Amino acid sequence: MAQAELTTEQVLKRDIPWETYMATKLISGTDLQLLRRYDNRSESYRAQLLDDDGPAYVRVFVNILRDIFKEETVEYVLALVDEMLTANPKRARLFHDRSLANEDTYEPFLRLLWKGNWYVQEKSCKILALIVSARPKTHDGITANGQASNSKSKVTFIDDVLKGLVEWLCAQLKKPSHPSRGVPTAISCLATLLKEPVVRASFVQADGVKLLIPLISPASTQQSIQLLYETCLCVWLLSYYEPAIEYLATSRSLPRLIEVVKSSTKEKVVRVIVLTFRNLLSKGTFGAQMVDLGLPQIVQSLKAQAWSDEDLLEALNQLEDGLKDNIKKLSSFDKYKQEVLLGHLDWSPMHKDPVFWRENINNFEENDFQILRVLITILDTSNDPRALAVACFDLSQFIQHHPAGRIIVTDLKAKERVMKLMNHENAEVTKNALLCIQRLFLGAKYASFLQA
Repeated sequence: MAQAELTTEQVLKRDIPWETYMATKLISGTDLQLLRRYDNRSESYRAQLLDDDGPAYVRVFVNILRDIFKEETVEYVLALVDEMLTANPKRARLFHDRSLANEDTYEPFLRLLWKGNWYVQEKSCKILALIVSARPKTHDGITANGQASNSKSKVTFIDDVLKGLVEWLCAQLKKPSHPSRGVPTAISCLATLLKEPVVRASFVQADGVKLLIPLISPASTQQSIQLLYETCLCVWLLSYYEPAIEYLATSRSLPRLIEVVKSSTKEKVVRVIVLTFRNLLSKGTFGAQMVDLGLPQIVQSLKAQAWSDEDLLEALNQLEDGLKDNIKKLSSFDKYKQEVLLGHLDWSPMHKDPVFWRENINNFEENDFQILRVLITILDTSNDPRALAVACFDLSQFIQHHPAGRIIVTDLKAKERVMKLMNHENAEVTKNALLCIQRLFLGAKYASFLQA
């Protein structure tokens, strides 16, 4: 069996020659006594030993990982620590006991992240994340083991531990050590660690945000749903951190999150994305982007579903109110753009307002004439006579007010589409199609004489 597929159960079946290690002075007589008492015992018996003398066992395990490099033994001790923390994660606090003030409890795990096979890396990562999160949150100048930094032995500072961990996690996201478990292990660990300000800063500095974006996509299997949830949890934690928000704004995170929330039926996934939207709504251009991407309509359909989580329902209501406020604040062109992008064209006042066209005509050049292209797509795809009529009218307004309007609209192949609509069964459509064609053929010089 490949090393990568080792299980803790298999590892713990090994016989480790503790007596030999004592004979070669790699462990002490006291260590040997503790190990004999603990090794190959039932879970309940071990639990009692840890309750009575937990820090002493932690010291033995850390010393072995520091001094012994034989792979089978390293794997075995990591399996013991992993088993002990899996049974009760609160035992991670034992690593910060005052009696371990002079022990560098983090260094062996940090080193093994880079040195070992996949089993060693995965267990070291999981253990490190748990014991980092369990450290006492006190004053600055804190060291890895949670004690003040006046101990005699060399102790790894917590910031260095966290930066080292982030470096390894980013490396896993770029080039996983294990084909199927590398990325989920890194994301799961990040979802725990990104609560830490230092981790957020290191992660953004390491250009980690862009590594999350490809993982935000609709999921179907149980495994992929968990990975998606933990990825979205990471994005939510980053949405509290200003420099990370700038990265999120320039990536495709928002359209991807909207795509997921539209199709997901998993309540925990929907909740964490909605909470992220609520955080981002007031930041930069996120509000306008959310409106552009049709989030108000999606929120309405989400509200209509039967969710059991009250926090989610409250967050949806807050998001809906925030989006409504955003729409109110949008400039007339933003409102117009939203109308076009959603395909909901109607005779709202701005369409026939010459001031609107004069003041905003240059905005139509944004994103390679995106709005014009969408108007022309509406001519091709819409079955709504009102939308077709308004689209023809708006194209005619663009031709009239933009100095190169005729050339641009002709280049975008609009003429053929508008001409087809001159035979439409609806009189409003034919009237506006005719107006548009006249302006196309006559040009801006004569177009101003034509009345809609």
